[in-house]
Amino acid sequence: MSCMGAMHWDEIDFLPVVELFKSLLPGTGSAVLELIRALYDDQQRGRSAPRPLRYRGIPPYPSEAAFRLFSAFFRPQSAGTGDPFVDFMNPSKSHVVTWLPADHPPVRYFDERQGICITVKDGVAQKAILAADTVGLAYVNPLGRRVLPLDRSLRIDGQQLILKDREQETIVPLPTGLHVRTSPLSEKPLSPVDWRGVFVPEPPNVHPSEAFGAVLLYPKGPEEISDLAAQPFVADYLDDLGEQDREIGRIRSSAERVLIVNGDAVISTCVLFDRPRDYTVSVRHMAYAQRQAQQLWTQCAEINRWDWLPRIRMGAADVVEDSIARHGPFDLLYLWLSYDTFDSLTTMATTLARASQGLRRGGDAFVVGPVGVQTVLSSEPWQVCWSESVDALPTFAMHKTILPKARVKTGLTLFHLRRL
Repeated sequence: MSCMGAMHWDEIDFLPVVELFKSLLPGTGSAVLELIRALYDDQQRGRSAPRPLRYRGIPPYPSEAAFRLFSAFFRPQSAGTGDPFVDFMNPSKSHVVTWLPADHPPVRYFDERQGICITVKDGVAQKAILAADTVGLAYVNPLGRRVLPLDRSLRIDGQQLILKDREQETIVPLPTGLHVRTSPLSEKPLSPVDWRGVFVPEPPNVHPSEAFGAVLLYPKGPEEISDLAAQPFVADYLDDLGEQDREIGRIRSSAERVLIVNGDAVISTCVLFDRPRDYTVSVRHMAYAQRQAQQLWTQCAEINRWDWLPRIRMGAADVVEDSIARHGPFDLLYLWLSYDTFDSLTTMATTLARASQGLRRGGDAFVVGPVGVQTVLSSEPWQVCWSESVDALPTFAMHKTILPKARVKTGLTLFHLRRL
């Protein structure tokens, strides 16, 4: 699923990096740090002073999220600039930051009867997760936050835990024996736009297990990587190429209307945040699309451009057909042919023909499919500008440095097409 540097579990001596961190199920990163901290505490008993730890990554890849997670369990100190965060975020200096045990690490309390998990730090509720939540996200304490993640917050009122998702409020009795401080009143203003608003005609009804489990999983061995899990290799490659290749950068940045088909795991990567555009997204896997919608909301929050989010429309293929007709023709198309169509040239030809009708003449398309799809392209109104095997992309080569036996579907190819 994810990978981490090998630890000396009987003698914790460093803080590890988690590779493929986007493949972590919610809460598992904290669970690993809880284990590390618990083992570390056991090993420090009887010592005159606790052993300072350092972050170790191969290569070093520090992040703000990693700093926040480490800081919950350990206290950073730096002999560099004096600012541990500044030094940590510099890959060449992240090792100068030492970490000593925090006085009050977070503790999780589980109430299976109510299906809730509450994280408490020094008597203050930090976050809560409901097992039956169809959104698949935590409710968080709003104190000290500039923006509430996805407009979801919690507060404590006596022996009640009050969870808010925008205007919707859920009250849960605190588990027996759990004592936390009552929260001060700190109402954060709601964002102008609900992340669910990108879905047409209405948000999807996702089962909780699918909502929490909408992460990309990669096999450790030579088993074939699924079509969803292979999508980031292409999307990240095009993102990098857009910065390095002037022509690809121009194509992506100049597009006013963009159509994304079956790219459910990488929608947010295909959406550029340099200026507003119209995006229409045809979805197959709603749980992954929901996760992408949440990521898009977060990106809009970071740059405070709420007016961009309503210009993104997502829906099932049959639902967005009217939207495609209304908002087309499109300047740019991202299309992933699903693996279950690879054995049918007729099905792929139908998909490509429908896509060509939505794309303006002279418009560009990035299409991912089997190498044999070139047979179909020769009879359709397409010019093949270039093609690259996904197996040869540098993004996949980077993945193989983590999982050397990784294998994508044989013949999987990225095509850059132009509609004639």
